[in-house]
Amino acid sequence: MTTNTATKYETVIGLEVHAQLLTNSKMFCSCSTDYAGKEPNTHVCPVCLGMPGVLPVINKKAVQYTIMTALALNCEIPEYTKFDRKNYPYPDLVKGYQISQFDMPLSLNGWINVTTDDQTRRIGITRVHLEEDTARLMHRQDPSGETYSLVDVNRSCSPLMEIVGEPDIRSPEEARQYLMQLRSIVQYLGVSTGNMEEGTFRCDANISIRPEGMKELTTKVEIKNMNSFKAVYSALDYEVKRQQEVIGSGGTIVQETRGWDDASGTTNSQRSKEHAHDYRYFPEPDLPPLAISKTWVDQLKANLPELPVARRQRFIDDCGLSEYDASLLTATKIQADWFEQAVKLSSKNSAKAITNWMNGELARLLNSTGTDFMDTKITPQNLVALIDLIDKGTISNKLAKTVFEEMFATGKKPAGIIEAKGLTQVSDSGQIDGIIEKAIEDNPNAIADIKAGKEQALKFLVGQVMKLSRGRANPQMVNKLLIERFK
Repeated sequence: MTTNTATKYETVIGLEVHAQLLTNSKMFCSCSTDYAGKEPNTHVCPVCLGMPGVLPVINKKAVQYTIMTALALNCEIPEYTKFDRKNYPYPDLVKGYQISQFDMPLSLNGWINVTTDDQTRRIGITRVHLEEDTARLMHRQDPSGETYSLVDVNRSCSPLMEIVGEPDIRSPEEARQYLMQLRSIVQYLGVSTGNMEEGTFRCDANISIRPEGMKELTTKVEIKNMNSFKAVYSALDYEVKRQQEVIGSGGTIVQETRGWDDASGTTNSQRSKEHAHDYRYFPEPDLPPLAISKTWVDQLKANLPELPVARRQRFIDDCGLSEYDASLLTATKIQADWFEQAVKLSSKNSAKAITNWMNGELARLLNSTGTDFMDTKITPQNLVALIDLIDKGTISNKLAKTVFEEMFATGKKPAGIIEAKGLTQVSDSGQIDGIIEKAIEDNPNAIADIKAGKEQALKFLVGQVMKLSRGRANPQMVNKLLIERFK
């Protein structure tokens, strides 16, 4: 895609994030939310099926979780809130309307700080409100090639929290960091799994571009169907270039909804973008307005758990970690908990070594195998045991990586792997001397270079000794014995 670079443009992005809440029952009925993997339309009742004459009942836990999230995002909690009907005809909306919130949401005017390229910017949060999720459409094709859709109502009426951001984001990378931080917060609070791949954490993006220096907002485009952080970044990056090309060629941006296609790496037009008045909002007649007690809000605020920013700073202060390492470790709660458990199990201050293994080899193996951190077979106990074996000289750092890969694949203890593979480090000077003799015999030219004062030749010979020992010789002892021999 080519772009007109004569005019410099500023990117303007606002994200709307939906998070399914971890309640036991649905938003307005008593149906179980444990429907993942279950047969379609088995976790339903007259309420979530939208039958005539039924009455919804508000899930207090969902209200609590939404307020907790809003407090973590520095939002104001109004004294009164209400639910509204958002009307639109779509096959996955069995009632023909969605119970949501419009002009009196549960919270307003929040913010979080986001850092990219060593620059920290404050991103505004318009509101955090509560609504019900829709049913799920499953698209099928029959043997003749005709396509059709089936409706699974299991998800319908599940509590869904929406975090509406201000159009303060200025780049696809900043959007990704913002989204990752929101995911961390809901996970730390325990209100949502925050899993984009499973659809429990979903994002729609509004994006426009404007000439640098211009303050007014221009025509925005909504992007949907992004199910990973990478997809969010790629879709926004593509859309910036597409809009620049349209404007650069004399065209105009149309307000519309576009879908992201991972396979082609493009956004594609789906429909014209609706306005608020198109939804014909009006107060939900079957639900009373809620009065939110300040005492309750204060209690929730006082009992909020440690959040990612505070935990990152504690790791920096208490464990001596860099901000970069601490940020990686606290990106998800499960990683931070795993790290802290490993530190507590270590007999001495091994925080830095644990960090290096987690952010280095473990991250590499997780990425290369497509494994989620929560599914890793390596336990904190076994990593600490491996580090202890390195410190004792039982195994070299180089061979420890081989052991670590076996731990990752099998979940076995490091001592058992070392014994089974015969990887114990050789530190006996007599054994090493024998290997040195063989290396000297095989490399007469290197010996001549060493005697001529060439330091590189000594390093070469160390490498040959390590090769002959299959990496088992203690490299410090090898170096020491060679220096003594040729000094």
